[in-house]
Amino acid sequence: MQRLHKNHGAYHGETINIREVLRDVEQLAWSCGWQPEVFHASDGFQWLALHRKPLQPSPKPFRVYLSTGIHGDEPAGPLTALRLIQDNQWPAHVEIFLLPCLNPIGFANNKRENAQGVDLNRDYLQPQTAETRAHIAWLERQAGFDLSLCLHEDWESHGFYLYELNPDHKPSLAEGMIAAVTPVCLIDHSEIIEGREAHDGIIRPNLDPRTRPLWPEAFWLLQHKTRLSYTLEAPSDFPLEVRVKALVSAVKAALA
Repeated sequence: MQRLHKNHGAYHGETINIREVLRDVEQLAWSCGWQPEVFHASDGFQWLALHRKPLQPSPKPFRVYLSTGIHGDEPAGPLTALRLIQDNQWPAHVEIFLLPCLNPIGFANNKRENAQGVDLNRDYLQPQTAETRAHIAWLERQAGFDLSLCLHEDWESHGFYLYELNPDHKPSLAEGMIAAVTPVCLIDHSEIIEGREAHDGIIRPNLDPRTRPLWPEAFWLLQHKTRLSYTLEAPSDFPLEVRVKALVSAVKAALA
């Protein structure tokens, strides 16, 4: 697993045809029994939320929120959504809400931000964009989640790492995800990642989201819909297939 050394100042790696990926996601999801919902539309794109009911009926199923594609220069996320649906290896007791791409226009433009140049993952405290407002409106219609997983990439990273937001000190899934990713992708063992203390690829920020002026999606989720949230960061300077395998492995480990 060697770095490609393509990223200088920004992401310069592989790209995807997001229209084709989302078409394949929707068609395959239909065939596997998922229920799709369109919660926003713009410039010929539809923002999808996919719902998979647990195979084992339960009065209180384990509800998981899984999102990706909020940055248009992070192609591994939507491909991971497609791969997970293709594999179709979801635990029977888990109810899944999967949002396969929160910024399709960013992918079409090969840019991190949306069409107006806004980083959507900094727009969740006082949302200004139509995409974020529509996403929050959809979230507000949902019951709470037992777990949220936000899939990302980092074009500067030396390897895979993750953020854990776990204010109630629930049993951690972080070490299990790192262990699952280790055979397929290097882990970033830096002591400081993105300006925060890290240990073996795990960042556990000690912060109060209310003190931050710009909220990512994970902060909104933590304040309103879940008390256990992970942001998974695949290293963008590695081959795309390696990044997809890393994210797939982490998600499967969390759900297991």
